[in-house]
Amino acid sequence: MTAQKQKHSYLRDGVSRSEVLAWASYDFANSGYTTVVLTAVYNAYFVSVVAENAVWATLAWTLTITLSNIFSILVIPIVSSAADASANKRFWLTVMTLICVICTAALYFTHTGSLALAVLLIVLSNTAFNAGVSLNSAFLSELAKPEAFGKVSGWGWGFGYLGGILSLGVCLMIVFAAQDSGKSAEDYVPLCMLSTAAIFMAVSLPMLLCVKERSKPSGLSFEKTVKNLWAKERSSFAVLKESPEFLKFCLCGLLYQAGIAVVVTLSAVYAELVMKFTTAQTITLILVVNITAAVGAFFFGYVQDRIGHRKTLALTIFLWIVMGVTAAFSTSAASFWFAANLAGIAMGSSQAAGRATVAVFAPEGQLAKFYSVWNIAVWGANILGPITYGLVTWLTNGDQRTAILVTTLYFVFGLIVLRMVRLPKKAPNISSEL
Repeated sequence: MTAQKQKHSYLRDGVSRSEVLAWASYDFANSGYTTVVLTAVYNAYFVSVVAENAVWATLAWTLTITLSNIFSILVIPIVSSAADASANKRFWLTVMTLICVICTAALYFTHTGSLALAVLLIVLSNTAFNAGVSLNSAFLSELAKPEAFGKVSGWGWGFGYLGGILSLGVCLMIVFAAQDSGKSAEDYVPLCMLSTAAIFMAVSLPMLLCVKERSKPSGLSFEKTVKNLWAKERSSFAVLKESPEFLKFCLCGLLYQAGIAVVVTLSAVYAELVMKFTTAQTITLILVVNITAAVGAFFFGYVQDRIGHRKTLALTIFLWIVMGVTAAFSTSAASFWFAANLAGIAMGSSQAAGRATVAVFAPEGQLAKFYSVWNIAVWGANILGPITYGLVTWLTNGDQRTAILVTTLYFVFGLIVLRMVRLPKKAPNISSEL
């Protein structure tokens, strides 16, 4: 083997490092949406401005996220089936990206009282975002060899958090400039939505234009794909019967991702309502957490390939448990900052580990199908976690600390289920034992 081949031994034949970088650019591009819209800025704006901080405002936000993920569960199998049928994942990824970008930019027009418009745009943008994540993930095993899934997936997630940092940094400059001019959130948050949409579109172009489609079309027309949709959906879920270990892994994902969904969609609300952070303080916190998350994703990608997918995931879920308990009992900014950075370390590594592990389960030719089922479990978690948090706050008259403790139990249950999972020995260095 030549030195050049050894240097690229983690990639499949015909794949260059520049193409992997182009693939990872999509994680860089779309992370601004989750970071700014769902995590740091717009969620708090929705609760305090659009919903006018009503008693039901947090529940309204979680119901909106729930609705968007119900639509995701319906849309993802359709899009994945069409992508597999014609081997055009990149085309559908472009469509989903445009929908998400346009709807994110349109959030510029939401303000006090425009609840219906805000709900509609969040539902559409988050549905398209979720479908895009599924499609982008399906490229992983076409680019990397099985023994390097964790490493390459970690690059994507780590690079992605750098995109979140960029989007947050731009938003922070917008907020500071607006506050210096005496403007309110209703003035500067809409501008943050425009900047986030622009960055998403611009940075996604390398993926949309440069990454090759290596899968082969099934020979079915789109019409036949639609006609056979229910049969294909049953076929997708048939993998759960055929692979009971993958079924257990999906249950594990449903549980621990439910806890992650709470952190992603409600951290800014918690910071502002419980810890009394300002918008600028919240953005600064999450910007730093994104740096921590990038480091965690890169580092744990290598750890995962060395000690095994399951051990790595177990370690990161344990970090989530420590984070949840610490945040629930935090009474100072310092302790909350500590909890937030634990979440950052765990965030990138647990997401990367989950994506890479699905690739280990999936046989050749069924990648989109397995990722479709996995992502449906994730979107189910995105329903379960936030709605649990919202209902607890509503039933406890706004007790956010109790809500974070209750939803931390999802990590505990996920860790218990993970101990029961045995991975297929698809790669030579994958350990299936804890």
